[in-house]
Amino acid sequence: MTSVAIVYHSGYGHTKAIAEAVNKGVASVAGVTVHFMSVADADTQWETLAKADAIIFGAPTYMGSASAPMKAFMDATSKVWFTMGWKDKIAAGFTVSSAQSGDKLSTLNQFVTFAMQHGMIWIGTGMMPGNSNSKGSVDDLNRIGSATGLMSQANADQGVEGIAASDFKTAEVFGARVAQFAVKNAA
Repeated sequence: MTSVAIVYHSGYGHTKAIAEAVNKGVASVAGVTVHFMSVADADTQWETLAKADAIIFGAPTYMGSASAPMKAFMDATSKVWFTMGWKDKIAAGFTVSSAQSGDKLSTLNQFVTFAMQHGMIWIGTGMMPGNSNSKGSVDDLNRIGSATGLMSQANADQGVEGIAASDFKTAEVFGARVAQFAVKNAA
């Protein structure tokens, strides 16, 4: 059985909601077991992460970077890095901010660099950008238009209901894509 771990931090619930949609997408792929964990619980999950075929990282973008708890988790992986314990695992990432751009790409680039330092294999969205022409709308898949990883936008004055339904659907498609690559890579 192929194993995919989703490791996330969520400050206000938005990132957790997107992580749950990614989880749904991963779980939709036959032959895949998904492990869903907050960075707050990661210290008890090192063995699970070691056995995972893929790890998906998720965090809100705060001040142009991954949140401090996610960064603390990343820093805590130095012992894994030293032994190249995650080498050749599939990696992917997602982020949420309140602004359309919100400098989310810097967070995804931070995840890419982190994964590359671990010798992981990065998987992007594999989706064309949505909402990118006169016939497009916020209802399109990948409405933010990211290739590097999943980006979502949440209105700052709303809770989870401030996230577009298309972002949740995009997260599911993204989760399924990562799981499919994990299955291929584990074979």
